Amino acid sequence: MSIKSKLLGIVSLVLLFTAVNFAQKMTEEQWESEMTTFKNKKAALESEISALKSDIDNLKAMNLQDPEECIDELYQIVGATRNDVNNFRKAVNELDGKIKRKEGPKTDRQTDLNALKKNKISALPEFFTKVHNQMQKDLDNWVEAPSEINYTVVKGDCLWNIAKKKEHYGNGFAWPVIYKANRDQIKNPDLIYPKQVFKIPNLTEEEKTKYEKLRKNYKPAPVQ
Repeated sequence: MSIKSKLLGIVSLVLLFTAVNFAQKMTEEQWESEMTTFKNKKAALESEISALKSDIDNLKAMNLQDPEECIDELYQIVGATRNDVNNFRKAVNELDGKIKRKEGPKTDRQTDLNALKKNKISALPEFFTKVHNQMQKDLDNWVEAPSEINYTVVKGDCLWNIAKKKEHYGNGFAWPVIYKANRDQIKNPDLIYPKQVFKIPNLTEEEKTKYEKLRKNYKPAPVQ
């Protein structure tokens, strides 16, 4: 049985049951009016089904192109293969992650983004808005912290406590970074003096990982 026949059968049954229910409560004049309404609805549904069937036949006759072939043709326009596009997609996602995480320096990320913009693949609909608009906007909104700040030593300070301050590294194990950055003033890391002004450079990602690992693995000696 065709879809059209099934639909007409269902419509007819619904109309019949509805008509029987109304018939028990209506006058003959009301009955005839309702039947006329139902016949009109049935005719309208039959017309709609016929139009849909015609649309289906037209679509089948169009012999539409395979979507995968369309994709390949689109890639050919920018001189790329599927493998090229996959590699570009990976590069975009990696750079987008670095920008969102603010993995500096910012100038390096801008250089990376400029390289992506110059690639013709960036003109594809999948990438254009993200590469040329969204990622650039995220970069423009990225306020990069200064590469280093200055700190004036106060009485009772030591390199460990300076490194441990939240506004610096939040990790006392990173004190060697301060020591190395101020060797011109610090002859002995155990001896620093009030009013000395030290440079506190930013930690690199490698340094962050290194000193965080030391902090987590540290086990204080048992108290005797």
